[in-house]
Amino acid sequence: MTIQRFEDMQNHELDVFREIGSIGIGNAATALSQVLGVKVSMKLPKVSIEGYNEAVALLGDPEEIVAAVLVEMSGDVRGIMLYMLKLDFINAILGRLMGKYIEDYSQIDELSASALEETGNIIISSYVNAITKLADIEVPLSVPSVAVNMLGGILSVPISMFGEVTDKLMLIQGEFLIGDTQLKGELLLLPDIESLNFLMKKLGVAKS
Repeated sequence: MTIQRFEDMQNHELDVFREIGSIGIGNAATALSQVLGVKVSMKLPKVSIEGYNEAVALLGDPEEIVAAVLVEMSGDVRGIMLYMLKLDFINAILGRLMGKYIEDYSQIDELSASALEETGNIIISSYVNAITKLADIEVPLSVPSVAVNMLGGILSVPISMFGEVTDKLMLIQGEFLIGDTQLKGELLLLPDIESLNFLMKKLGVAKS
């Protein structure tokens, strides 16, 4: 039996994504450390399937202004990934890379956006690369883009793209330690259902 909706996934299937997450997080920490010139470590992620409203509640206020890096997946796995960017994380990155800090999202200029896109792309690519190596598949990624909007508006993007199939999101929550600064990191993964079933089969955890 194939997975019809995200909420059909069982604990052992989510465990696979936790394992992938631990590998991806290790790769992301190493890559960020090289880019930022400071030690970066991350805690093992928490992976859960959440509805739109539940995801918003976990991440903050729906009217809170946030930024996110958006990347589209293609090839063997189609879908989107979003990496949420809160101000403390943004300033930790911009402070290290550019020696600047911002007080609100309106101060993100073209150069700052480029730095954040690259940072988000490192994190997303590390996770996707962990998937492709374990499953022996190819998943090209689009050029990353930064969006600034209310949290509810940011999370409406995956729902608008895949809402006919599911109103659920896969939420991957972790914590960075950049130097002495501890920061939360939230990654949203939403492959289409056909791709999810293909991926489960390739990883050896397809439902029978």
